[in-house]
Amino acid sequence: MINLFKIKGQKREDAANANGRAPVKKQSAGELRLHKVPPGMDCARTPFYIGELNLPKTTSISFPNGKDDLMNFEISIRPDEGYYQGGTFIFTFQVSPSYPHEPPKVKCKTKVYHPNIDLEGNVCLNILREDWKPVLNINTVIYGLNLLFTQPNDEDPLNHDAAAVLRDNPKLFESNVRRAMAGGYVGQIYFPRCA
Repeated sequence: MINLFKIKGQKREDAANANGRAPVKKQSAGELRLHKVPPGMDCARTPFYIGELNLPKTTSISFPNGKDDLMNFEISIRPDEGYYQGGTFIFTFQVSPSYPHEPPKVKCKTKVYHPNIDLEGNVCLNILREDWKPVLNINTVIYGLNLLFTQPNDEDPLNHDAAAVLRDNPKLFESNVRRAMAGGYVGQIYFPRCA
């Protein structure tokens, strides 16, 4: 069977090369959704395009690979309330070409004593797993991550020890968080300073 789309694409690439221009890379649906706002769409009502993110005041974004790679970026969260107030926590985002049909891959680069973030940086946030829907967006994930620092959840933990301490002895949990953020040991585990 002849693949007409492949032939048409090859002809376009050959024509571009003949004109001395580099071939144009085809963008995935995820890249298109992150890169530009369709004509006529109101950015204020749909804040999921990178250029129009509605970040909380506690959050900043950076692009370690440069602004041309919008599919990989980092956010920095600096909570202004709760147990983690004054700390700085960095998360990496890898957005799949099939976004928004798949959630972004999110990892915490900062080693943190937290019931919903394990020591390898995996994040337990329901919208990054079973509750993801294509109508959700990057902004939703960022707000969810901020919420983890103001309202840690001991009912669905990745760090079971931290969850048990939060549930059974909130004062000890607070002390452990402060010790970890200042750069110290909690039990046998060392946490680099993040405050």
